[in-house]
Amino acid sequence: MRRQEDRRTRRQDNGLRQYFTRILSGILVLLPSLLFLSCTADNEFSTWPCRFAYDNSIGQDATLATAMDANSRGVFCQITESVQGGVKYLNFSNNQGLTSSKRETALEQQANFVLGLNNGIIIGWQTFVTDGFGAGFAAYDVQCPNCVRRENNTISPNYRITMSSNGIATCSKCGLKYDLNNGGIVQNGQQGDTGLEKYAAATTGAYGYISVFRKQ
Repeated sequence: MRRQEDRRTRRQDNGLRQYFTRILSGILVLLPSLLFLSCTADNEFSTWPCRFAYDNSIGQDATLATAMDANSRGVFCQITESVQGGVKYLNFSNNQGLTSSKRETALEQQANFVLGLNNGIIIGWQTFVTDGFGAGFAAYDVQCPNCVRRENNTISPNYRITMSSNGIATCSKCGLKYDLNNGGIVQNGQQGDTGLEKYAAATTGAYGYISVFRKQ
């Protein structure tokens, strides 16, 4: 029995290594972009927790693909995670009304994604920022940063922003509006209010790889 468990554990470990090897081989294409972002934007990217890498050539999720497509600027996709019957699912919803869910593979479940401060990130190509390094691909946390700081609550925040089709996201608690197409800047804030928390992000295209992570 012990030998069978050891063999099963080795198979799982080997499978997990293969999964990350495949993901990393795809992300290597993105590495120059990510290194540049990490080294040149000390204050631009958030230190809030985030770790997400996904291969949409395997997942084939059409909702996620709409926001990974550089030809669909202004389309943003919220990514969350849920558990049903002990199984994890990735949930995708974009600001054009599309929604979908994908059951995570066993290896993806073991990867333990961290989707921002409290289970939610938004990704997409901006319309206002279209040049420069990264050409405007962005990732944001779904929590209103100003409510998080005012309430001093980073443990269990529930101050989600809601996306609209025009790329404006509104906080469900305080009503502040943020422009997803322009770096997540706050539109109607007061002195001291800040824009959305941004994560370093890159993609190889609609049905390719995506990587989103916090500032190191």
